[in-house]
Amino acid sequence: MACRGSLPYVEEPCCMKCGKPLKIEEQEYCRDCSRIPRAYEQGRSVWIHRGNVAQAIYQFKFHNKRYYAPIFAGEMAKKCGEWICRCGIETIIPVPLHPARRRKRGFNQAELLARELGRQMQIPVCTNAVLRIRNTKPQKKLGSRERQDNLKDAFAVSGQWNISQTVLLIDDIYTTGSTIHRIAKLLKKAGVQKVFFLTISIGQDK
Repeated sequence: MACRGSLPYVEEPCCMKCGKPLKIEEQEYCRDCSRIPRAYEQGRSVWIHRGNVAQAIYQFKFHNKRYYAPIFAGEMAKKCGEWICRCGIETIIPVPLHPARRRKRGFNQAELLARELGRQMQIPVCTNAVLRIRNTKPQKKLGSRERQDNLKDAFAVSGQWNISQTVLLIDDIYTTGSTIHRIAKLLKKAGVQKVFFLTISIGQDK
């Protein structure tokens, strides 16, 4: 895989909330986190979403490169394993796909990542804790306000899930944080105390 070991990890300075790399060292938060209160505690990502990383994730998601999952998960554990342990994660939860989109793609890339990371870190994974109950438009095609509206009533927490106190959400890419924030808000309403997230890549602060 082209991005493996070929690009530097996300390093300081980065946003104290989402982990997005910052242009100015004296900043504490990126533009999005400074404007919008977040329901999650903190997040981390392995790489900046550009170049070979962006291409590898595209191949993973849309060209059935499922065997990329253990490689990506291995980099997640290598870069962020100590941070995951410090967070006291009890359960790993993948960001869900709507059933229609999952049938079309054949798999949920976040679920593959979560299962591999859980296996490598020896942390339980729950793939049905959060459900996507509305088939939303792709977030990448929408503006900030449209992203928020697009996610309205899109998710639900399963009533059959035995609530954990501290969870880690897994997804492939973090952009504005709308999806992670919406799910974290629902999880806390359901009784979860702390929500963290981890992704393969993250966008840059504007």
